Amino acid sequence: MTAEQNQGPLAGVRVIDLTSMISGPVATMMLADQGADVIKVEALDGDLVRGAGATRSGITSTFISSNRSKRALAIDLKSAAGVAALKKLLQTADVMVQNFRPGAIERMGFGEDVVRALNPDIVYVSISGFGDSGPYAHQRVYDPVIQALSGLAAIQADGETGRPKMIRTIIPDKTTAVTAAQAITAALFSRERTGEGQHIRLAMLDTMVAYLWPEGMGGFTLVGKEVKNARAQLSPDLIFQTTDGYITAGAMSDKEWRGLCTALGHTEWLDDPRFLTVNDRAVNATDRLALTGEVLATNTCAYWLKRLDAEGVPSAPVLSREEVISHPQIQANDLIHEYDHPIAGRIRQPRPAARFDRTPAEIQRPAPGLGEHSAEILSELGYSEEQINALVADGVLGVMADPNIG
Repeated sequence: MTAEQNQGPLAGVRVIDLTSMISGPVATMMLADQGADVIKVEALDGDLVRGAGATRSGITSTFISSNRSKRALAIDLKSAAGVAALKKLLQTADVMVQNFRPGAIERMGFGEDVVRALNPDIVYVSISGFGDSGPYAHQRVYDPVIQALSGLAAIQADGETGRPKMIRTIIPDKTTAVTAAQAITAALFSRERTGEGQHIRLAMLDTMVAYLWPEGMGGFTLVGKEVKNARAQLSPDLIFQTTDGYITAGAMSDKEWRGLCTALGHTEWLDDPRFLTVNDRAVNATDRLALTGEVLATNTCAYWLKRLDAEGVPSAPVLSREEVISHPQIQANDLIHEYDHPIAGRIRQPRPAARFDRTPAEIQRPAPGLGEHSAEILSELGYSEEQINALVADGVLGVMADPNIG
């Protein structure tokens, strides 16, 4: 982590982060890595993710990886003093992000009308599971619910049994985070042009249906010519077993198909009527992949990857999670770094994926302890030390205990 905070393309932007769990926090973490001053506002008992997953010294790996580069304010928003402090903080902000269920933020006293009266040009962001209305709007939501409702689980269905399957990583949460971060920067750009803030509403369900559409739901694009079969049930996946492991290889273009046939020693497939064109190969994907798999099963990963690469066929080994960290391409990209976290000790994190040559993005600071910056933030708002101490004594403000004590 850098000692000099808030460098990057979003330096000078302040984001008030009222989100919890993953979708909101990862979105605001991306902004924080890019230099925004993101203030994570939590209840006195903290974001639930602080206590979920692998933990060391009271902070979890999931929290560390979703909330780095931020400052933390722990405050009781059910108290008049806590509400007053947040209202004062919002007057200094460019963006406010919340992901409570529809109606909750208004009941808390921070609906858009209230916040915009405090700060007319703020970018106000509401992330939800299903949107503001409709039969599911009132429901609680976690990632698997969106995987089910968006069609993602059906797309992943077992090719033999047709049983829907979940992806074993929280794709809807993280895709919503990326979509939210992009929308926020777009709204900030618009504000630079027009001087006006706006309300961004983003539902996880909407995000995933849009995300899946280009190919996962693409069969429904042409009205009257819908292809209703689930893609996963039409053909095997692109994982092939060799004599000592697994690889993936794919050939879309005619050139890549010639390369694949040459690498596998089956140039007679080039004249097979099932595989003459890109469309032929898509329609007959099950036959094509079965034949490919039979050949690849006869030798090692290294043997086939060398031959495939020599013929210009996109291919790679299927790595375990441990192997990802040490893979030469990951190392060449200087992607994974180790840091000393003041609470968790030695940690490992990927750098921000996007590289800016003029305003570099980087991890600005470690993921904060609960209430780590409470006193600092209120001091910046003009609260005196006596006032801050009184809020702590009254149970309104939470401050982080010294990790070196006790």
